[in-house]
Amino acid sequence: MQHQAPQEIVIIGGGTAGWMAANLLAHQWRSHGTQITLIESSDIGIIGVGEGSTPYLRQFFHRLGIQESEWMPACNATYKCGIRFPGWSTQPGYEQYVHPFFNQEDLKVGSELFTNARLRRRGTAAQANPQDFFIAAELARQRKAPFYLPRSDGRPAPATDYAYHFDSGLLGAFLKSHAAKLGVKHQLDTVARVELSETGDIARLLMHSGAIVKAELFLDCSGFKGLLINEALGEPFVSFKDNLFNDRAIAIPSSLNEEEDIPSETTSTALRNGWVWQIPLSSRYGNGYVYASDFASPEQAETELRQHLGAAAHNKEARHLKMRVGRVEQHWRNNCLAIGLSQGFIEPLEATALMLIQFSVDLFIDQMEASQFSRSRQAQFNRRINQMFEGVRDYVVGHYQLNTRHDSDYWRANRAHRHISDRLASILEVWDQGGDFEAELTRHGEALMYIRPSWYCLLAGMGRFPADLKPLSTAQRQELMSAEQARAALTDTVTQFYGHRQYLQLLK
Repeated sequence: MQHQAPQEIVIIGGGTAGWMAANLLAHQWRSHGTQITLIESSDIGIIGVGEGSTPYLRQFFHRLGIQESEWMPACNATYKCGIRFPGWSTQPGYEQYVHPFFNQEDLKVGSELFTNARLRRRGTAAQANPQDFFIAAELARQRKAPFYLPRSDGRPAPATDYAYHFDSGLLGAFLKSHAAKLGVKHQLDTVARVELSETGDIARLLMHSGAIVKAELFLDCSGFKGLLINEALGEPFVSFKDNLFNDRAIAIPSSLNEEEDIPSETTSTALRNGWVWQIPLSSRYGNGYVYASDFASPEQAETELRQHLGAAAHNKEARHLKMRVGRVEQHWRNNCLAIGLSQGFIEPLEATALMLIQFSVDLFIDQMEASQFSRSRQAQFNRRINQMFEGVRDYVVGHYQLNTRHDSDYWRANRAHRHISDRLASILEVWDQGGDFEAELTRHGEALMYIRPSWYCLLAGMGRFPADLKPLSTAQRQELMSAEQARAALTDTVTQFYGHRQYLQLLK
């Protein structure tokens, strides 16, 4: 049994995945004498699309001791209060909704959504669109930053929960620079051949330069190619194609209006054969159309995206991307750990890509240290990562199952197919039948990945309620908080927050 951290770690592939992993591992194990080398090909460019995150990314920078004022201006980053979903539902009053990030400020107003949604799904016409009840949604609506203005008593002003938008190419470059400070070596080379030992471990890499690379641990950050985990080790890939149809994306940048404040939310707008992200950076918008090649050609999709963007896309180059949606069966196999696109990908609807990278590396570190740097917890690690992928998948699939559009075969097929997990089917059934939804969520525990408010926002936000509703009684109208009352309370609270552009200037 190995009783010390790996002394030699080689990471194949750069990009955000490779450099995030390099930073986390170097930060944790450099005191153990671990030497990390990241090797990437000079022939493979990094696509600097606008990308979003979940609030989990805040822990990454906190762990590394990197301040927002250090990395955000360098990566054209902005704050993200949540995601707005226009056009997924055709239900009156629910044509768009917001999936916000939640915080202590929501205990008073936000909690009213749960009461109203409970009544509405049981047949009473209470108002229950989440965009009316959460402070993050109001912050985004008014293009505010998730930070209070300074208090009159001079005490530090607490922030609400939030995530980030950033240029993924610039973030990769920033993390590369920071990794160098932690002693990570960087080499430009390309793998020519992978040789395995009798035990199935990766014994060495033969490089195009003629170099021979050996290590105790190899990280595969080679993207969808899966150079080590798939091609060399033959690890099977589990496709999610039967319940997540999208396998293509087109990215086109557009300009910000300098006379307006910068939005503080991602917008995910449903179109005919997929959906379009709009991610506000401090320098521009990142836009992209995520669609299914079974329903639209690249030319059709690009035309649809350009029509959606209008003049903002004129003379802007389009980048066409292919996606492999699913996961490998084992993310940690022998002495190889797959991280990033090589381990799996769930389409970018809820911006979970970096969360999955970060969670995988964090858990790997924890399991290695708990097992005294042996592989005894390999199976446990793989089960947990698979559980996480499937939990995220279920939540994303829920968006498509709940859509009520009728304008294309794409949306009808997404709603009609029954290739969903037993867990998701049970959640939908309990909601629809007016059962104990709280108990249902509790029953599934950490396998859900998404917390209680997120499930309420998805189901209520899509307008998943009975068609025939009885009016509120006089007593209910007096006791319940209406959408108008909630918005008024939130509007008053949001006056105490910085404008988004204003706060970003303070970081420089």
